[in-house]
Amino acid sequence: MLAKLDAPKIEVEKLIERIFKFRQITRLDQELLMSNLLAKDALSDAEYQLVNRVFDALQQGRLNVVD
Repeated sequence: MLAKLDAPKIEVEKLIERIFKFRQITRLDQELLMSNLLAKDALSDAEYQLVNRVFDALQQGRLNVVD
């Protein structure tokens, strides 16, 4: 079960930019990304493309997953 996280609001674009800058996604990055995206009623086309970019990079091994 995921604990509810009262995370600070951070723009999805800035978070994903940071993920790609360091070529890694941390557990905190994942939680911030999920909480921000799930708090929205719908994703914009730009947000949808950014999320897909993260998933593609993970599948292709271009991003490291760290704790």
